Amino acid sequence: MSTMTELLAEATTKDPRWAAVVARDPKADGAFFYAVRTTGVYCRPSCAARAARPEHTVFFTTAAEAERAGFRPCLRCRPDQPPLKVQHAALVAELCRLIERSERMLSLAELASHARMSTYHLHRIFKSVTGVTPRAYAAAHRAENVRTELRRNASVTEAIYGAGYLSSGRFYEAADQVLGMTPTAYRSGGAHTQIRFAIGECSLGSILVAASERGVCAILMDDDPDKLVRDLQDRFPRAELIGGDAEFEQLVSTVVGFVDAPGQGLDLPLDVRGTAFQQRVWQALREIPAGETRSYSAIATRIGAPKAARAVAQACAANPLAVAIPCHRVVRTDGCLSGYRWGIDRKAELLRKERKA
Repeated sequence: MSTMTELLAEATTKDPRWAAVVARDPKADGAFFYAVRTTGVYCRPSCAARAARPEHTVFFTTAAEAERAGFRPCLRCRPDQPPLKVQHAALVAELCRLIERSERMLSLAELASHARMSTYHLHRIFKSVTGVTPRAYAAAHRAENVRTELRRNASVTEAIYGAGYLSSGRFYEAADQVLGMTPTAYRSGGAHTQIRFAIGECSLGSILVAASERGVCAILMDDDPDKLVRDLQDRFPRAELIGGDAEFEQLVSTVVGFVDAPGQGLDLPLDVRGTAFQQRVWQALREIPAGETRSYSAIATRIGAPKAARAVAQACAANPLAVAIPCHRVVRTDGCLSGYRWGIDRKAELLRKERKA
C-alpha cells in the first residue's frame, strides 16, 4: 500500500462516520452519505452493498453534494429518495385515512394490496410506525364512532348503524370491548357500572387509582385528595364508585411504587378508552424509555402524522393514566418542559427520578 493510500485509509477510519458505515447503522441515515471512488456510486450509511475499502471512501453531508462531485445514487439503497422511515410514515398515514373512510372493516390483505406489499411486511411496518396493528387502529376508530353516535342519537339502533356496523349482532359482540359497559349504560353516563378506587400518597402528592371490571380506568394526581375524587365523579357521573378494600389498596401501592421508582416498570391492565388518534399517541408515549424525552413533533412524526404536534399535545393533556402512560416524557422542541396536567413540578421530578434510577 502506497503512502498516499495509507493516509487516505487512515483519515477515513479515524472519521466517526466510518464506524456507522461499517455497522450499516440505520440511525445514521440522513445524517450523511458516503461515496466510493472506484464505483462512482454514493449510498446511505445503512446500505447493504458490499463494504467499501476505507481508502476509496469519501463522505458528504447531503445527497446533492455527492451528485455535484460526480457520484450517482446507489440503485440498492436509493439515497436520492426520502428515507425509508419517511416513506413508511407517509404510506401508513395514507392507509389510516383509507381505514377511516371505509364503511366496513378492511382486511389486512386488502390493505396490503393497496400498499402493493405482502401482508407480513405491511403488518410489521404499520405497527412500527403507529405502535398498533391495522386491526387495532380500525377497531379504535370504530369505537370512537360508536361513542360519538351514542351521544348523538337517542336510539341505540340508530347509533349501531350510524357507527358503520352492518348488523346489531356484530355491534353487541364488540360492545363490551368498545365501551367497557353496555351501550345503554354508556349513554347514561356509566349507570350501573361499578368502579373501585383508592387514594394513596407518593413523593409527588396524592394519587388516585380507579378500576372497572376491565382494568385500571384512571390514575390521577393532585395535592388535594378531595379534588381527585371530584375529578373521578365528573368522569363517571352515573357510575357506582366504591372505596377500595385491602386487596385493591395493594394495587395503589404498586402504582405508588412505580411513581417513586419508575425504572421498575408497571405491569397493570390498562382500561384506556380514547380516540384512535389518542391511542396512537398514548402507545407511542409508552415506548419512550424511562429517563428519556421526546418532543411533541417527534411523537407526531412517530405515529405518521408529522403536522399534528398540537393534536399530540392535546392527546397528552387528555391522558387519564398518569405515569402509566408517561406523558411527562414529552417536552418542547427546545427541550424545555411544557404544560403537564398534574403540574410542571411533578413532571420535572418524575424525569429526575427516572434519570437517577
